[in-house]
Amino acid sequence: MRQILFLFLLTLSSNSMAQTNVTLEECYELAHKNYPLIQQNQLLEEKNSLEKKSLGKSKLPQLEINAQATYQSDVTHVPIESPAFSIPSPNKGQYKASATITQNIYTGGMINATMDSKSDEVLTQKQQVEVSLYQLNQQINQLYYSILLIQDKKALVDAYRTQLMEKKKEVATGIEYGAIANTAISSIDIEALKLDQMEIELDQNKKSLMGSLSKIIGIELNENSQLQKTNVQPILDNAVTRPEIELFQLQKNQINSSEKVLSKKNAPKLMAFATSGLGNPGLNMLDNTMQPYYMVGVQFKWNVFDWNANRIQRSALLINKDIISNQQELFLLNTSIELQQYEIEIEKIMALIETDRTIIALQKKIVQSADAQLKNGVIQPSDYVAELTHLFEAESKLSTHQIELQIAKANYKTTKGN
Repeated sequence: MRQILFLFLLTLSSNSMAQTNVTLEECYELAHKNYPLIQQNQLLEEKNSLEKKSLGKSKLPQLEINAQATYQSDVTHVPIESPAFSIPSPNKGQYKASATITQNIYTGGMINATMDSKSDEVLTQKQQVEVSLYQLNQQINQLYYSILLIQDKKALVDAYRTQLMEKKKEVATGIEYGAIANTAISSIDIEALKLDQMEIELDQNKKSLMGSLSKIIGIELNENSQLQKTNVQPILDNAVTRPEIELFQLQKNQINSSEKVLSKKNAPKLMAFATSGLGNPGLNMLDNTMQPYYMVGVQFKWNVFDWNANRIQRSALLINKDIISNQQELFLLNTSIELQQYEIEIEKIMALIETDRTIIALQKKIVQSADAQLKNGVIQPSDYVAELTHLFEAESKLSTHQIELQIAKANYKTTKGN
């Protein structure tokens, strides 16, 4: 008995855990937190850290080791012959090994400019991730409100079935007393079976939509999960605050950084070096023995003339900045058009809702009249069911329009970015 009670409580606990209530805003937050794309931000940070660390190493002394062995067909001869002395010729086989340490003294700000450019590049890439995540919102809107519509239609189906079953009892009583024909109840049974079919279809659609939404927001939803209705009230104006606006600005900042790197490319550069090695010959070419040697000094480089290649590259970057400005202008234009379309859609649906409510009020009066006529034997149950079905269809259409209104408002808000 205790085992049975334990299993019952365990099942009850599992069912309560499966019951999940979420709101639209929570879906947005969960998607931005759990969607796999968000992992790119951490990877981009790690990439930027490694690239900066690599660039920072160029400020440290650099060690280079060289080794060389050669054999040449001829060597330099000094044409002096004297019994008192002779000048030996170098060996045709020569060997050299050396280690050179170099230290940048002045790079014209090239290293720091490159680091700044890498940082701006990462900021741009992270903002692109934010844009992609934000674009999920419209997909969430469609899934979320489609599920809400199913929930509303299921509630209508349940209410309609309750009315049918109550009427079926009345008709059964009439049949029992011979006031109504035996076949009269069949029209109610047929309509109830149609409702069963509709409920099966609604359940399957909800299961499919819940599965899609679960994958986006990263938490498990099932047919027992309930989505909460939220009355979206967007501000109807043309102020666009989408993440794309910041992306365009970051792209321009990145171009400015790249332009700065180019401006430092031909700047004067100064470095110190020290070389130590062992060679045959060494620095003294007339000594044909293996000799150690060293050399220290400074080196200055300045690319004074590059055929205007640097200036051309910087001009190309400025054109890219103009292209981005054009893309931003086009984005704002298309967004403005889309917002205008949603405004028209919202006005249209609101007018349809008012008409739906008028139709429902009139149809309720018709159903009440049909109910009285059925009780007085003036009409058949099938006639009453037909009028009740018209009321169900009118209420279903109102529910659809109400959800469509919320979708249009949510999409307007998502498109606008507030």
